[in-house]
Amino acid sequence: MRKTMAWLKRSRHAFFAFAGLLIVWEAWVRIADVPVYLLPPPSMVAVDLFERWPRVLDHALVTGNEIVAGFLLAVVVSIPLAMIIAYSRPIERSLYPVIVFLQIVPKIAIAPLFIIWFGFGFTPKLLLVFLLSFFPIVVSGIAGFKSLDPDVMDLARSTGANGLKMFLRIRLPQALPQIFTGLKVGAALAATAAVVAEFVASDSGLGYLLLEYNSNLETPMVFAVIIVLSVLGLLVYYAVELIERLAIPWHVSNRATAEEARTT
Repeated sequence: MRKTMAWLKRSRHAFFAFAGLLIVWEAWVRIADVPVYLLPPPSMVAVDLFERWPRVLDHALVTGNEIVAGFLLAVVVSIPLAMIIAYSRPIERSLYPVIVFLQIVPKIAIAPLFIIWFGFGFTPKLLLVFLLSFFPIVVSGIAGFKSLDPDVMDLARSTGANGLKMFLRIRLPQALPQIFTGLKVGAALAATAAVVAEFVASDSGLGYLLLEYNSNLETPMVFAVIIVLSVLGLLVYYAVELIERLAIPWHVSNRATAEEARTT
């Protein structure tokens, strides 16, 4: 409860900013008499979302499963691969250009191929989320594993530490801050990838709802679905941030946050 109150105090400026934006939006739309199909007032968006919440929730669960599964697959593949690339120059020279090439290729162009190869089910959406989340995690992981201080490693060797102990106590902890940076970027991209996949071919999910409501000019529901999708992305992002605080509480960013919480 105490931590929740501290978080609310730290976030009060953001809450006030969002509340002010919604008030200005609501007032301007009504005063200027903007057509609903162009820009609905926030109150209408909230009412429509409440009335159709069961259907939106069903589709949100579909998209949420795609986001979480694709992101976790990216984590499981990216971090070990980053470690292998960081510690082997021949592998880095052979694999890293391939990884960069895969990132450069537009994912919207790959999506139809996934549909051809794997059909219209869960797999192509999983793979697209994986591809979009994969690159920032692996690049940050490589940078993290390469950013070790040679003097620290020499000191550890002089004390007789073996390879496993050096990895668990020095290499991995030193790499974790940059790994978590990549994880947060990948988490932010995962929701985008899921919607792109659903745009290409899907009969469920928030991307499918966006296309349906947009084609019917139901703009309030378009905004509502965008809000739900944003909330899904934020949940994944803050889940990663929470794990980061638990895993590396000693890092300077987490110490600064804790100090700020004590002074507010």
